[in-house]
Amino acid sequence: MKDGQTIGQWLNWDFEVNGVLKIQNKDFRLLYQELSNGWWAKTEYDSKGNEIYHDDSTGFWVKREFDSQGNQIYYENSYGVIIDEIFPEVILHNGRKYKLMP
Repeated sequence: MKDGQTIGQWLNWDFEVNGVLKIQNKDFRLLYQELSNGWWAKTEYDSKGNEIYHDDSTGFWVKREFDSQGNQIYYENSYGVIIDEIFPEVILHNGRKYKLMP
């Protein structure tokens, strides 16, 4: 694939015949999508299926982090919005409490 080339261009995808280009993972989560006008978006997920990263051809992006229960604890986007709720998790091991640091 060449720099600046979309996946659709690289594949010589015929949008008129095939429609929107979509790539999904084995769990049918959308990893990549491209429209005939050249707009594209890609998404990444953690092992639990939470969306941890998304960006698109307009330059917009989002990053997220989740705790062990699947709760969002961190959010940041390309507009400068940051929501940080990362609190050290406390676990009990052999009768002692430990703070898990990110």
